[in-house]
Amino acid sequence: MPQNKASDNNRRARRGSGAITLRDVARLAGVAPITASRALNTPEQVSAEVRKKVLEAVQKTGYVPNRMAGGLASSRSRLIAAVVPSTVMSVFMPTIEALNETLFDTGYQLMLGQSDYSTSREESLLEAIIGRRPDGIFITGIMPPSLGRTRLLASGIPVVETWDLTPTPIDMLVGFSHTAIGREVARFLMGKGRRRLALIRAEDERADRRATAFADAVARAGLPPVVVINVGASRSLRSGRDALARLLEQAPDVDALFCSSDLLALGALTEARARGVTVPDQLAVIGFGDVPFAADLEPAMSTVRINGPDIGRLAARHLIDRAEGRDVAERVIDVGFSIVERATT
Repeated sequence: MPQNKASDNNRRARRGSGAITLRDVARLAGVAPITASRALNTPEQVSAEVRKKVLEAVQKTGYVPNRMAGGLASSRSRLIAAVVPSTVMSVFMPTIEALNETLFDTGYQLMLGQSDYSTSREESLLEAIIGRRPDGIFITGIMPPSLGRTRLLASGIPVVETWDLTPTPIDMLVGFSHTAIGREVARFLMGKGRRRLALIRAEDERADRRATAFADAVARAGLPPVVVINVGASRSLRSGRDALARLLEQAPDVDALFCSSDLLALGALTEARARGVTVPDQLAVIGFGDVPFAADLEPAMSTVRINGPDIGRLAARHLIDRAEGRDVAERVIDVGFSIVERATT
């Protein structure tokens, strides 16, 4: 993944001397460290020009003040922070539960922030988290080139990205390929003889990569283009019902459906039953996540299973090792995925 120049500079700084410090900010701004401190903490004591220079240096370096610097007897907080998109009916909960259990058993505490799939909210959460200097940070997904990534690189705090895959993580990664999932689900459905495929998806970057790979695989097989219904930020059972209604209006001959979450798939199954569309005879449906209710539905839902607990445990161990000064040999771990076939396909 490409990184901007500031990120590259920060990576070199981190490798050479640890976290970006106030002294580094002062040097870049061309002022004394005490002046930089005043510009950030008591701005009325410096000129507007000086404050502008210091804030520009903060922006370039990604520096976040250590708000706990005077309050700790040691440099270890025994605190791990995690940022997740959602905790309500969430596919991420088994990961968070395993992360929390593993941390607790080794004397660490988990601080949890919810981004609601919002990039700006994630940026704000990361700034607040870095300022509290936890021993490690757990992120759901991959951080693209951004101020958040720059801040993480500058912080010197161990970071593990999860639920995604890239050869160039910020620090460490435990995840899987969304592109591979999209491709393999398409092949699975086509292997069942389905020829008019569709997608119901929410609006997020990981769902987008699954959708793109799914549509590409269908196109390469010479089948009609995939019909896509995007529900935006809504990820409810109601939005799944509404999406299937829209889909059947646009493509009444659709015979296979891949949903970007099990909850959307449950909505689609509910609407199919209400409309008298038989599953799987007329319409095959597959979800994503294998949440607990998927196997207990009637018909039981086919879905993509991710080993969320393994992600949580591995991420916790990586962060603990780094916090306690031990190196992590395998920085990128692909836990893979599996397609679980049940009655809806």
